[in-house]
Amino acid sequence: MATRVLIDHRHPEKAHRPDNPIARKPDWIRVRAPTHPIYHETRALMRENKLVTVCEEAACPNIGECWSQRHATMMIMGDTCTRACAFCNVRTGMPEALDADEPRRVADAVAKLGLLHVVITSVDRDDLADGGARHFAAVIGAIRNAAPATTVEVLTPDFLRKPGAIEIVAEAAPDVFNHNLETVPRLYPTIRPGARYYQSLRLLDQVKMLNPAIFTKSGMMVGLGEARAEVGQVMDDLRIADVDFLTLGQYLQPTPKHAAVAGFVTPAEFADYASVARAKGFLMVSATPLTRSSYHADADFAALKAARAAMLSASAQRVVAV
Repeated sequence: MATRVLIDHRHPEKAHRPDNPIARKPDWIRVRAPTHPIYHETRALMRENKLVTVCEEAACPNIGECWSQRHATMMIMGDTCTRACAFCNVRTGMPEALDADEPRRVADAVAKLGLLHVVITSVDRDDLADGGARHFAAVIGAIRNAAPATTVEVLTPDFLRKPGAIEIVAEAAPDVFNHNLETVPRLYPTIRPGARYYQSLRLLDQVKMLNPAIFTKSGMMVGLGEARAEVGQVMDDLRIADVDFLTLGQYLQPTPKHAAVAGFVTPAEFADYASVARAKGFLMVSATPLTRSSYHADADFAALKAARAAMLSASAQRVVAV
């Protein structure tokens, strides 16, 4: 009964759906409960600054590891999403008004944690004329002022039917602009019904055209019933949009009301996907069962910069040789 009440409260639009039994996880994706004292310090700081984190809202399996290293992905614009994706554990409904003080609080937490790199994400805000783009820009600006040495990665919604929104966030010049495709186009009607695959591709392509210096990044889940060839096609589409960084992770079902896991992809299969993605030309690839969009984002950003520098150096040497 308690589980049913929780589902009804967080996901009212899913309450009427039939239950999908939650499959037993294989050994390679089980994680330990968080016990490290720094985990509790990070959690306390989030509470002190009245901040929402996607780590908690999306029930991320890596929260113990990340928070124990003072890494947290801040989720701005509230904890309630205007969409109801079949894979997502974030609360759905009508969000509250934006909090004008949130950019300052986020920046304060970033400074107190001493982060070298921070990931800022948000719920979908289809209720706002700009989809929350100006709020993203305000948060980026506040972090630049409070912690100028910190690099900023944003993980944004698709800004569907929000003219000018992409330009607003790109003009704020985050170091990394991430937007996830999540799954293959065939599964969008059931897994991501409020989104449009080609709008998401267009967003990533447009960011790169607006500011080629910004690293672009996208991710998808596997284990939802996609075919290998479909995953390869998504990789090709992302490369056509000149996306730099691809993340691939295993979908894990949050509750019986969410989409069922169609299959667990083995570590060897993930390694094969990573090899294919690198061959297609991504600067960076992270593909493991527990990979998530912001998992190890700080170390990955350093590696991403190094990969671009190496590519530019090799290109310059070829020009000289010619």
